[in-house]
Amino acid sequence: MQRVLIIGSGAVGLSVGGWLKEGGLDVTFFDLPKVAAELSSAGLALYLHGETARAPAPVKAVSDLAEVAAPDLVVLAVKTYSLDKVAPLVTGRFGKDVLVLALQNGIGNQQIVPKHCKRALYGVVGYNAWIDAPGVVGYQKKGPLVVGTPDGSLAAEAREVASTLSRGVETVYTPRFQDAVHSKMVVNLTNSLQALIGHPLTPISNPSLFQLLLTQLLWEGVTIVEAAGYKESRIGGMPRWALMWAGANLPPVLTKGAFKKNVKKMVMSSMAQDVLQRHSRESELETINGYLLDLADRAGLAVPVNRAVYKLCAKHFGAANFAPLSLEAVWAEVELQRAGSRV
Repeated sequence: MQRVLIIGSGAVGLSVGGWLKEGGLDVTFFDLPKVAAELSSAGLALYLHGETARAPAPVKAVSDLAEVAAPDLVVLAVKTYSLDKVAPLVTGRFGKDVLVLALQNGIGNQQIVPKHCKRALYGVVGYNAWIDAPGVVGYQKKGPLVVGTPDGSLAAEAREVASTLSRGVETVYTPRFQDAVHSKMVVNLTNSLQALIGHPLTPISNPSLFQLLLTQLLWEGVTIVEAAGYKESRIGGMPRWALMWAGANLPPVLTKGAFKKNVKKMVMSSMAQDVLQRHSRESELETINGYLLDLADRAGLAVPVNRAVYKLCAKHFGAANFAPLSLEAVWAEVELQRAGSRV
């Protein structure tokens, strides 16, 4: 594999594509005309959180797939809510047998991509990245990516893709892909609370309450995916489920120091970028939080913190002038959910 086409030039698409280019692969980015023109003009500069951006490197970016030779791999790096728009463009140009790798949070892509593509692999992104300006992308750490399929099919192709992508960024294949997806979704629950309270653009006014909400949110997530039959999958440096249990169940005085260190490492999540920076009414709320609440309902789990966060996000993210909520307002909704579950 040598030619890679990246569909979408968001933070994940740009970082993965940039690393693959550095690894010697022939990388082309595809996006809307304005975005492609900006990227072609500005180039691409990547930087590790806490460091300064490198000098921008020139990249190939197009807005017309007719300009692109048949790729060995197409990386679908748009959000789930855009897949039904872009996937037909890819197959219309290169055919339904083109090998694609879908890099979205959640499992919504597993229902959408097969409608358009016959050979679909999926990936879990084990790092956070963000865009500061056109062509300037920061990342928390370099990788990893985890690739596979829901049913273990296309194993040979998945291993080859993992080997190819590892030339630029650590990439591993797993036959237990659904465990990896659901383990990542637990961590992704952080995104909704961050966006709801405006973090990191808005300072955390009540650290103790933030710790209480976030640790309970994550541990509820673990109980949901475990009840649905999924097992923990280690992805890079993401926190272990045992640590999440400790955060939610041990006295806060014992975990406050570790939690504070982790908060300092937090960067703006993809959901926060959608809601706070792009002021978009579209987000991953349904494909992450909504999906996990459906699993909770099937298992008969109350999960009041997750229900409260989801309800508030669903209500406020769609507002024309969304203003972040206070932690106290979020906690008040949690109390309402708890009271309702006791009725």
